[in-house]
Amino acid sequence: MLNLVAGLIKFRTQDYEEHKNLFCRLKRRQEPHTLFIACSDSRVVPELITKSLPGELFVVRNIANIVPRYKQAHEYIATTSATTAAIEYAVKILKVKSIIICGHSNCGGCSAIHYPEKVLNEIPATKKWLEVSEHVKTRVIEEMKANGKTKDLEFREWLTEQMNIVEQIKHLLTYPYVAEAFNKKELEIIGMYYTIETGEVYIFNSEKSAFELVN
Repeated sequence: MLNLVAGLIKFRTQDYEEHKNLFCRLKRRQEPHTLFIACSDSRVVPELITKSLPGELFVVRNIANIVPRYKQAHEYIATTSATTAAIEYAVKILKVKSIIICGHSNCGGCSAIHYPEKVLNEIPATKKWLEVSEHVKTRVIEEMKANGKTKDLEFREWLTEQMNIVEQIKHLLTYPYVAEAFNKKELEIIGMYYTIETGEVYIFNSEKSAFELVN
């Protein structure tokens, strides 16, 4: 707690003063340009990675940066309502211009997709949440077999994390209002993969079906 208090004091006396005019402008309204859907992982800090200022990003964080399908969001509202409501508010009310789905290396949520049933039964809420990405697990297993890497856990980790991002983009486009804005080119959807240990960021190129280094 002492570390947090020290941080609060430093923010008020240094960071706030540096951006005082910005905070005053943000007093009554926000106009973020991007909805940033990220993992809850403590090592992933959207504003730090993108060097964004307060008011620029509308951030949603959950385990494994998952987006429930539109139909699922209504069938399992107790589990998915927070993420669904944030997407709805960002697109319909805030009129964001971009949605970023950001996955990352060494993602515990993506690893949990492959946990044995016995382990998942001990974390029932997490198990239910990860069912949204069940298709990712199936595709990863198929890809590992096709590449002869059924025992390569590092390959499985990397593949799961990146396939999960692509899967969530597909889920996002099941929302009618998202699909409409995207098709009208009023909304951009971006898949991003962040490597913690190197600081490298990759963007998904849909035409090549591959992640490409951007920094």
